[in-house]
Formats: sequence, structure tokens, C-alpha cells
Amino acid sequence: MGRSDASTDRDVPADRGSPPPEVAVVGGGAVGVTAAADLAARGADVTLYDRGDLGAGSSGRAAGVLYDAYAEDVDAALAARAMERFRAFDDTLPGFSVTPCPYVIAVRGGDPDAEAVPAMVDRMRGHDRDVSLVDPAALGERFPLATDDLAVAAVADGAGWCDPASYVAATGERARREGVTVETDTPVSLAGEGPGLRVGNAGTGRSGTRREFDAVVVAVGAHTSAFLGDAGREVPVVPYRVQALTAGVGGGARSYDGPMVYDATAGAYFRPHPTGLLAGDGTEPVPADPDDYDRTGDDWFVESVSATLRERLGEAAVEGLDVERAWAGLCTATPDGDPLVGPVGDPADRVFVAAGWQGHGFMRAPAIGEHVAEGVLASLDGTGAGDSESPWIDAFDPDRFDGGEEFEIAEGMSVESRARE
Repeated sequence: MGRSDASTDRDVPADRGSPPPEVAVVGGGAVGVTAAADLAARGADVTLYDRGDLGAGSSGRAAGVLYDAYAEDVDAALAARAMERFRAFDDTLPGFSVTPCPYVIAVRGGDPDAEAVPAMVDRMRGHDRDVSLVDPAALGERFPLATDDLAVAAVADGAGWCDPASYVAATGERARREGVTVETDTPVSLAGEGPGLRVGNAGTGRSGTRREFDAVVVAVGAHTSAFLGDAGREVPVVPYRVQALTAGVGGGARSYDGPMVYDATAGAYFRPHPTGLLAGDGTEPVPADPDDYDRTGDDWFVESVSATLRERLGEAAVEGLDVERAWAGLCTATPDGDPLVGPVGDPADRVFVAAGWQGHGFMRAPAIGEHVAEGVLASLDGTGAGDSESPWIDAFDPDRFDGGEEFEIAEGMSVESRARE
């Protein structure tokens, strides 16, 4: 996957004659702006719509943790391509940078997940990932971490972190350079059968202006179910609330300069941040209303994460922890934990969706955006999703469910999800 040259991130457009296909991308988050830019780089005439500003939704509230440490084949391939592109964009996108930083997976004594870690690491290494199983005592000698309570740990050295807002802004500028028309503060809705949109007045009861396209890509994150449902297309994508905070550490609001850490037993992560550290998870496994949810961090979440930081960094490091900001954002879940990426509904309608990331959407955005661009253009060229030459990933087929599924929301960062067969 990923035909483009990562160093220049530009393909030679396919020879489709004139005029080029007109494609609408709805949603200006990380996946949407990447797909729009990649479609335009491949010769499409692209219009990107967002009802607000680019990156104003979940992408602007993401943690910016980047890694390729996955055991499952498809996840590992996507993560590898995403990291490859993130590193290339570090060189080519003004205003965007990636900070290399090891990623630690830590499991405490007594946690049954500890037994799964060695096999998980073996499978990651089978994908040529720079991941190693580390004795907890050796981990404590290498990094400024408290490790006495750990049963097992792994270190992924090919990881890093970035500022998600800067990625969306820089990729939005790249999209404009590729010729994408960017329409912000512009609500749209699907216009019945076929790949058309009603532009303006979405949700007001008034029809708006209809515009026809050759294809429509729906990348609206937590609004996916409602957006497609309004046009009679049901998809099992459920938004749920997650939380994060930034804080100064060490009593003097100094920066944390250790590795990124996922404490699997506590269900929390932290990474360096320019003002100290960024920590999260605060998952609430219940459906959330994307138009009406609490965007501020809860007191219980701040207390819980602060306790995890004391246990993992030591009392001295977090003495006088100065919480700068605590916030909530939305992730999206599906019944089987895999996203929905590809054509949805009647293939003749040429409507495509990209949603359901279980909290991993931003870190895979460069790969998924590219995949969507290649899949849409292949579909317009007559290669159906079920064809042997189709680039679409079968496991992500949006129509793999019957409709009306009820399921429990599962936290997407767990050892179980990372180690799954």
C-alpha cells in the first residue's frame, strides 16, 4: 500500500482524460484533509467542506502519540505507512514536526494482560518493528520511571509525538497548494441518491443548494452515524468521550523529558509536552452526543491520572503538579474494533466513509487518507470493492454489518486490542 514517494508525497496523476473526477470530502480533521490533499495530488478536482474550522473537532483534541507497534498484520502495515509519511512530512510540511521518543508499554504485577505481552512483542518484531521486551529493573535504569510494581514492559523505539493541530493546519495548506477548494464554516448534507451534496442550511430544515460530484468522501468522525443516517444509510459508529490534560511537573513546572508511557493496568498514558507533560485517557465507555457533550476534563479524571503519574514517575517528580488544562474529546467505536473505510451502501451512489478509529485515528491519518484517495479513484475507474485488484481493505468494509448492532464500547488502547490475532 502507499504508491506515492514519501519524500515528495506526490504521484503522477493517472491519465483519465478530461475533465478530472470531481470529489467532495466532508470533514476537515486529520483524515479528511489528508484524503483531500492526496486525491488532488492524484489528479482529482477536490472540494473540502467543514461546518467549522479545520481541525476543530476530535483531531484538534487528540494526544499526538505516534507509534507503529502493532501485532496484527493490517494494523501494522497501516501504522508503518503512517509513520513513514509523518517523518516525511516533518521534512516537507512547513509548521509541522515530529519529535522522536520511545514508547513504553507497562503492565503491573497481578494484571492478567502481562502474560500476553511477550507473544505480542514477538509478533511486532515479526513485522520488523523496533520493539523489545525489557526487564522492569532494566527499564528503571534506562528511563526516569518507577518500575518496582511492574510484571513486564516493552519498549518501541520507533515512536514519536507531534502537535495534531499543526498537522491539520499544515496538511490543509498542502491541500490548497494541490488545488483543493477548502470551504470552512459550510454545513453540508448528502442529497439523496447519487454522490451529491446539499451545501448550506444543513440541519435547518431548508434544502440548501444541490451540487453534484463524482464521489463523496465522508470523514466527519463522531458525526458519522448521524450524517449518513440522515440520508438513510445506517452505520454502527458510536462516539464516546475520552479525556486528557497538560501539566507542569517537578514543582517548578519543568518539562518531562522521559519516554512516552502507556500504563496498561491503570489505563492511562503520558508523553512529553512543551509545557511539561500531556497525559490521558479518561475513557467513558458510553455513547456521547457529538453536539452536546462536556468538553472539559472531569475532576475524577484529573485525580486518577495524577495518581498514576505519582506511581510511575515518583512523588518527587510530580510534587506540585500544575495542571494547565484538562479537556475532553470524542473517539468512535465499532462492533469489532475495526474502522469503516470504503464504499457504503449502493456502489452506484459513490459515497465513501472513513470512520471508527477506536482512538487511533490521528496516528493512522496519513496512511488512511492515502488509502481513501487510492480507493476512491480505483472505484471511479471501475474497480469494485470486491475485485481482486481493489485497494480497499476487506476487514474495513463498511457494509460488513447487518445494521442495528448493539455492542459495548471497548477502550482502543488496551494490550488486548494491540495484541489481537
